Amino acid sequence: MLTHHEKNTDRIYCLNRAAEAQGLHRGMGVSDARAYCPELQSQPADTVADARFLQMLARWSKRYCPWVGLDGADGLMLNIAGSAHLFGGEAAMLDDMRHRLARAGLSGHIAAANTRGAAWALTHYGRAAHDDIRTLPVAALRLDAKTDTALQRLGLRKVSDLLALPRATIARRFGPDVVLRLDQAMGAQDEVITPMGEVPHYGVRLTLPDPIGLAADVMMGTERLLVRLCDKLKEQDMGARQLQLTLRRVDQGAQQVELRLAAPMRDADRISPLFERGIGAVDAGFGIDQMRLEATQVEPLLNAQITTATASRPDGLDDLITRLGNRIGLENIQRLLPADSHIPERSFQIAPAAYSTSNGAWSRHRPRPLKLFPPEPILGAGSQPPTRFRWRRMSLTTGRSTGPERIAPEWWLPDEAWRTGVRDYWYVETREGRRLWLFHTPQNPGWFVHGEFA
Repeated sequence: MLTHHEKNTDRIYCLNRAAEAQGLHRGMGVSDARAYCPELQSQPADTVADARFLQMLARWSKRYCPWVGLDGADGLMLNIAGSAHLFGGEAAMLDDMRHRLARAGLSGHIAAANTRGAAWALTHYGRAAHDDIRTLPVAALRLDAKTDTALQRLGLRKVSDLLALPRATIARRFGPDVVLRLDQAMGAQDEVITPMGEVPHYGVRLTLPDPIGLAADVMMGTERLLVRLCDKLKEQDMGARQLQLTLRRVDQGAQQVELRLAAPMRDADRISPLFERGIGAVDAGFGIDQMRLEATQVEPLLNAQITTATASRPDGLDDLITRLGNRIGLENIQRLLPADSHIPERSFQIAPAAYSTSNGAWSRHRPRPLKLFPPEPILGAGSQPPTRFRWRRMSLTTGRSTGPERIAPEWWLPDEAWRTGVRDYWYVETREGRRLWLFHTPQNPGWFVHGEFA
């Protein structure tokens, strides 16, 4: 059984036939399910992988017809009008589908009908692919659970029971949606199948008439591929964040060069030099006869309006981060970002430079030290900075002090370092040249050094 979190509770996402035999069903709470079946085994569902698999299955279904659309999160709807005769009729087509799915280790409910609503009803509630829709329960009309319950309480349990009633009575008692679903299932109301659009593929290939082996020749081929790939990216307003160059050798071996970019790009002239290091380490063997370049990770990248009033983007910094990141890892190049907290230790956060942007929202109304370290106690008395004190085996004399700046703890967050209460911070310049950040704790008298200015 697979579960997912919905409406503040864990619910059944998918289950096998053994679980259904125990009275469990999709959408049921996991706690209720375990009450029915204590030995139930479950794990979280991967909805992203399921959606990706359904897209792959939809592409496979186009072998039967070009008009394939998604039906919810776990179904496909095919318009086979005009293509069923190519497989020997509807029955032969359905048998071919079942056979191919079974050979791949998959099982599914497949049915054909004259309308989309009838096909859905047969796959979800029919016992055979050619059941009469009139004998199916009213839930087969794709009604919500509340309407289904109301109909059954009045003794309207099958579609034939609804067909026996006047349309005006159905619309007045249960609303126009029931009439619409009934007409869609019986063919009185058309229902369009929206075809699934093709997922853009950002990959280009170059087949060479003669094998090449020099790094300069590989770079020239890469530049040609980059121009074509960047044109594809520009058509979709996308930028590449990760590129993979596959070089196929004449001995059927392959070498791969992966390039991770610090920012989404689609400028071939900027990306091309970044491949030099990776291509220089390629073992061409007896020669390379095919090159393939693919953007394995893309992000939206809209065209930027450049005017005389706006400065250009710091592309050089992105290129530098890319070059260093492909040597030591993009995650290891980090930057400091401002955080929404007045506590010095929490007023910043560390994030990878390639996956974050600096918005320049640093607070400048109060100076902050260049170095910040855990508070180190010093000897001092009173609420004014001590005239002379020792810190890190140095005897220091206060020349000038500015303050105090009172900072209160964030009471809603547990922090042992701030249990002493408020702090009064002072900027202290010593005659020995040190510029320190001191604070005093009035509630528990004591002096501490918390940072050092440049």
